[in-house]
Amino acid sequence: MPGDSRRPLRADAQLNHDRILEVAARVFARQGPDTSMKVIAKEAGVGVGTLYRRFPTREELVEATYRSETARLCDAALDLPAAMPADRALRHWMGLFATYMSTKHGMGEALRAILVDEADRMRTRFLLADAVGVLMARGAEDGTLRADVDSYDVLMGLGGVALIAGEPDRPGLTGRLLDLLLDGLRPPTAGQGERAAATPRPGPSAAGPGGGGG
Repeated sequence: MPGDSRRPLRADAQLNHDRILEVAARVFARQGPDTSMKVIAKEAGVGVGTLYRRFPTREELVEATYRSETARLCDAALDLPAAMPADRALRHWMGLFATYMSTKHGMGEALRAILVDEADRMRTRFLLADAVGVLMARGAEDGTLRADVDSYDVLMGLGGVALIAGEPDRPGLTGRLLDLLLDGLRPPTAGQGERAAATPRPGPSAAGPGGGGG
């Protein structure tokens, strides 16, 4: 990712910059990548000229919004465990991740045209998996989360939830799926472990003739 050679912004200009990116993330998630730049400027409380001075093209705004949201998500993984138990911090972070994925989806082809570098995409996945790893490690320390889970597996699970849960006619589906995923990441109680060990696993013929096919 090329470095930004522009001079540091004044405090008021930095506030405008940050507010534009925050609003753009919401608007892209809500209306898609073709939303009017005037709408973003109006909701951010800045003039259209200010918006275009900071982001001369829609593509520059899309890329800056994506990178800003990725950084915010990674920072949250460091901040949340200081305010709540690790399992609750992870669940809160999962909700932020779902919103992040909605923003990416809203950017659509505009974002895919920008992220053509596989190394760039891999770097983002690494950053997000590392953020999950921070939360899982804190949970292993305080006993609220399992210690035997790979952070990439959790990230893939979250991606799957985001992929199937964006149906407008299924309100609350994302939250329910995230709750189920979190339940699978909690350590079993002694009673649960004993019951699981005592439960016989079905044999190959349990599904009946032709059953359980893939």
